[in-house]
Formats: sequence, C-alpha cells, structure tokens
Amino acid sequence: MTVTHAPENQTHHRGSKGFRRINLALFAAGLATFMVLYCVQPLLPLFAHDFRLTPAASSLAISVATGALALSIVPLSMLSERWGRMSLMTASLFATALLQIAVAISPNFELLLVFRALQGVAVAGLPAVAMAYLAEEVHRGSLGFAVGLYIGGNSIGGMAGRVITGLVTDLGGWRWAVGVVGIASLACALLFRAVMPASANFHPKPIKLRTLGACFRDSGLLRLYLIGMLLMGSFVTIYNYLGFRLTAAPFGLSQAIVGLISVAYLAGTVSSPVAGRLVDRYSRRQVLWGTALVSITGLGLMLSNDLALVVIGLLLVTAGFFAGHTVASGWVSARATHPAQASAAYQLCYYLGSSVGGSVGGIVFAGDGWVGVTVFTAALTLGMLALGLSLRKLAPAARLTPVTT
Repeated sequence: MTVTHAPENQTHHRGSKGFRRINLALFAAGLATFMVLYCVQPLLPLFAHDFRLTPAASSLAISVATGALALSIVPLSMLSERWGRMSLMTASLFATALLQIAVAISPNFELLLVFRALQGVAVAGLPAVAMAYLAEEVHRGSLGFAVGLYIGGNSIGGMAGRVITGLVTDLGGWRWAVGVVGIASLACALLFRAVMPASANFHPKPIKLRTLGACFRDSGLLRLYLIGMLLMGSFVTIYNYLGFRLTAAPFGLSQAIVGLISVAYLAGTVSSPVAGRLVDRYSRRQVLWGTALVSITGLGLMLSNDLALVVIGLLLVTAGFFAGHTVASGWVSARATHPAQASAAYQLCYYLGSSVGGSVGGIVFAGDGWVGVTVFTAALTLGMLALGLSLRKLAPAARLTPVTT
C-alpha cells in the first residue's frame, strides 16, 4: 500500500530547530491531554465514598470521558481536513483546560459526568490529528522517534495528573486537586500555541466519507485498531482499580502515596522513544512481541502482596503498554493511504478500549478481586500478541522507513 509523504526537503529532520519545536509543543500537548483525562483515576475511591457509588459506577468519571473522546475523534479528524491541524489542536487544548475548571466546581456526580463527557469531546481534537500532523511535517526517517516523544509526553501527563491530584487532595481535597490540574493544562496550551510551527505541508481537502471507509477495508489496519483497543482496555483497568487495592488491606496506603506510585508512568516515558528507535531500525512485529512479554511479566509480579514487587510489576506493565502503543499507532500512520482518518480510526478503537475495558474491569474487580483483574488484563494482552503475530505477512506493506521485517 502506497503512503503519500511530503517532499523530503519540506519536512523537519531530527536535530533541526523545527523538529525540536514540534517535539516540545506536542510533548506539552500530550502532557496536558493525559494529565486532564486521567487525573481523576486516583480519585475514584473518593468518588465512591463521597457520592456513595460502587467502584464500577465511580469509574464512569473515566469511561464517559474516554467514550466521548472515542466517538468524537473520527468527526474531528475529518473536519481537520478542512480546518487545518493547528487550529483544531489549539482549540482542543484551551477548551480542555477550561472544562477542567468546570469539573472542579461540579456540585454533584451527575453534573461532573456531563462536564467530563464534554471534556472528552474537547480532548479528542489532539489525538485526532497529532499523528497526521507528524506524518505530514516530519521526515520519514525521524518519524518513529517523534511519535515516541509525543507518546512519552502522554505518559508524563498521565503520571503528573495522578501525582498532582494525590498530593493536593491530601492537602485541600479533590476539588482543589482537579482545579490545579486545570491551571497546569492551560499553561501547556499556551506553550503549545507559542512554539508549534505552522503546518507547511497541509492542504485543505473536501470531507469524503469514503476515505474513512477505506481505513476499515484493510485487514492489517483493522488488526492494528484491535491491538490498540486491547492495549488500552488492559492498561486502564490496571490503573482504575489499583487505587482501590492499595488503599485497602494489606497495603492501607494514603491517597498521596497512591498518587506518587503513578511515577511508574516514567517507565512509559523511557519505553516510548526507545520503541520508536527500535521501530526505525527493526521489525515492528518483533518490537510488539517484546512489549507483550514485558507486560505479562509485570502482571504476574503485581499479584504479590509485597508492595515493592507490585511497583516493579506496574513499571513493567506501563513500559510495555506505552511501547506497544508507540509501535501500533506509528504503524497505522505509516500503512494508511489516508493517515488522518486511519489514525482517527485507531484512536476511536483505542479509547473505546479504555471506556468499555475500564467498566468491564470494574465488574471483574467487584466479583473476583485483583486475581480477576489479572486474568482479565492478561487475556487482553495475549489477544493483542496474537493479533501482532497475525500481521507477519502484512508487515512489508507497512513500512515507515526501510526496515528488516
């Protein structure tokens, strides 16, 4: 399958000033997006207590946002073909920050869910087009590394949101914690607007539904979408319900300590660019193999009642997830003839995995505890690996740079 790229002399190479500005801006954007989207995750036990909810019901604070995000990605991606990448990403970041303030002052859980759903729509503007922007503006030989850095910003955002809410909640309550995250995300939006280079290779196109349909007719792309769904379903389940486990016996940790454990997200910050470099050099399928094995090992360690082993396991699960996401999302952009729509389709499935997987994981947790969560997430990870193995014959059609497959 042929992929259309901008002329090489019009793209940004690794080491250039423009490449550094793109990486800084998208790092800040990814930071803001994941910080806002998942900052309420360590607060789920508090929501359950304050609003008298079950763990599965409290997890709706995550699921409604990711569900709305999933449903909004494709329409926003299509609109970006007319409006442009920069304008949509900028509007997305500022709207996300303002809605975060609204979440902080919500008088009840129902209204909080309404604001979280609207926030999911706003957040969707960034992942809907970020990969397409990179594919258009970054040289093919540097794209894997750029994608890895962008996803690394996501991992730090997920960590920062959880750490901030954990620490500030112990000091002033969860509303102050959510508000502080909103201010931090607004600062990221301002930084993005100040340093992000304007699109040089974007050309407005008419909105055509058939281009989206083409993204679902390629069996290789469909398998990559499912890989993203299974990856995210497993990952969000672990982080949704780990707080319930760690605040209960035998651990009995405080909210601040549970938030600090989210420093494990730094493992994703390291593994994402590493996976990107490996993708630029080796087979994507081989790298995907490694990510699954790392994640399965981590899940096994997290069964322990030894906190040190649980943390080590969480580090491995996090590293495996972000590396796998780097491989799969970059593979989609490289394989597709319509990168924006294909990336949006991937993100649609990816965030549906978060919404549906996280809620189903709550039902499993309520019935079978952490052992059930482990079996559930391990099954999703093995399913992802099976799909990755099935891509063997499709790999040569999905190259970002000349690699050995």
